Amino acid sequence: MTDEGKAVRVLLAEDQGMLRGALALLLDLEDDMEVVAQVAAGDRIVEEALAARPDVALLDIELPGRSGLDAAAELHERLPECRVLILTTFGRPGYLRRAMEAGAAGFLVKDGPVEELAGVIRRVLRGERVIDPALAAAALSAGPSPLTQREQDVLNAAGDGATVADIAGRLFLSESTVRNYLSAAIGKTGTRNRMEALRAARQNGWL
Repeated sequence: MTDEGKAVRVLLAEDQGMLRGALALLLDLEDDMEVVAQVAAGDRIVEEALAARPDVALLDIELPGRSGLDAAAELHERLPECRVLILTTFGRPGYLRRAMEAGAAGFLVKDGPVEELAGVIRRVLRGERVIDPALAAAALSAGPSPLTQREQDVLNAAGDGATVADIAGRLFLSESTVRNYLSAAIGKTGTRNRMEALRAARQNGWL
């Protein structure tokens, strides 16, 4: 229970309905927890949180509509009393760094037991920061993203097979500038072309 003797209010953001339902059921079985909101899309997180006023928001990263990391940053600003816990399939070092920058109180991968999850929720409410230890070690060894924001933007825009002209039009840049950013991103990721650079950046959680 919280200090006031009330159940811990939890918001769940997970796009896989079966997993979301299972998490909600299992957390509701905890005597001191109550799932007060469930969302399947990232662009619904902040609105639902402002309405439900959860104590903890449990967010996946890769969600339709909006990344859980982007939503976490806005939640941190607009509902600072809500502790954000990232729970994801993708244990990527870059994601961990971005989650911490967004103000997340914890970062776990989904292969742990639900009993551990309930314990982590209680720990972050006590003010602890909880991070998967293997992922923390990987993040320290990987270092920060080498890509600038513009290089990230250009790589993201290239993700659907867009041409240089398409990317230039979408980002209001000249074609030569787009080529320069792509070339820089390819060099920094140690890859041979923009699709390999995009894949490497995603695998490291830099995008």
